[in-house]
Amino acid sequence: QEQLVETGGGLVQPGGSLRLSCTTSGFTLDYYAVGWFRQAPGKEREGVSCISATNSNTYYAESVNHRFTISRDKAVNTVYLQMNSLEPEDTAVYFCAADLSPTCWSHTWSRDREYNYWGQGTQVTVST
Repeated sequence: QEQLVETGGGLVQPGGSLRLSCTTSGFTLDYYAVGWFRQAPGKEREGVSCISATNSNTYYAESVNHRFTISRDKAVNTVYLQMNSLEPEDTAVYFCAADLSPTCWSHTWSRDREYNYWGQGTQVTVST
């Protein structure tokens, strides 16, 4: 069973930054589009960002655009989510997921059912 692992969550003050990492054991992410999702208490899981296998296209939710940056380092089989200017509304469990398609499609990248493999999530809390 392919499994993704997220790390880097924690408690940060408003305006602060965190970098989340997503890696795998047993398979490479090189050929897959990878998405980041989040789920806040009492809310549905929402798509945050997606990066294609070739790193040639990325997408962001409007709520995080210009604050978050997704990137991939194939040398270490890891996808990152750099989160800057964090707000209390960013508090959630963050998940990464791999799509067997290598492409982030503009009309479907934020739909969680499009992704095949998921991690267990990492908690991000933005609070004073």
